Amino acid sequence: MTSSSRRRAIAVAALLAAAIPALAACGAGFDANTNVPYAPNEAGVLYDGDGPGKAYGKNGIMIPQAFVLGPDSGQQLATGGSAPVYLTLLNSTGTADQLISIVPEEQLATSVKVQSPINLQPGTLAGTPGVTIDGLKTALRGGESIKLTLQFQNAGDVALTVPVVARSREFATLPPAPTALPVASPLATGSPAPSDAASPETTEATPSESPATNAG
Repeated sequence: MTSSSRRRAIAVAALLAAAIPALAACGAGFDANTNVPYAPNEAGVLYDGDGPGKAYGKNGIMIPQAFVLGPDSGQQLATGGSAPVYLTLLNSTGTADQLISIVPEEQLATSVKVQSPINLQPGTLAGTPGVTIDGLKTALRGGESIKLTLQFQNAGDVALTVPVVARSREFATLPPAPTALPVASPLATGSPAPSDAASPETTEATPSESPATNAG
């Protein structure tokens, strides 16, 4: 390893060491992921290895955190809606790179909107503002996993599975996901028992009438 490579490796390690505790404050239990492969219910990304040799990336692109922000607890993002994507990227190479586009799994969404290429300078952390998954093909409530392929100008394609986290706890201060809808509560399918005080006219009600109209 040359002296410049050694200095770059030290700088990257220092950035990751500084970033991980900060990311743990806004990601659910990131530290719990540092000794095991990627856990889909957390917001950390671990590709392979553990201990000193663990790797949070591929092809020189480190991704210490990645998640899709879902709805508030008890709600859902409906089919056809959108969801924001939060990535933290670190270019560990000595050459500038760009995140050009993101491709979702075909059966999960139609596209991922990246408003403009995201520049990745060597040894610098970068976020992904304005990135959204559009055209959801299934409703999301939180707890799911979505496979994304990140396409970089120099590093090429980097595929990873990203968790969908509900907008609660550490994520509650993030802007809400668009098109969030309440989750429908399960309802009894049987008809309500007739009231003893029902008048003869009650039997003439059409099936489309709601029993709730008698409560007012």
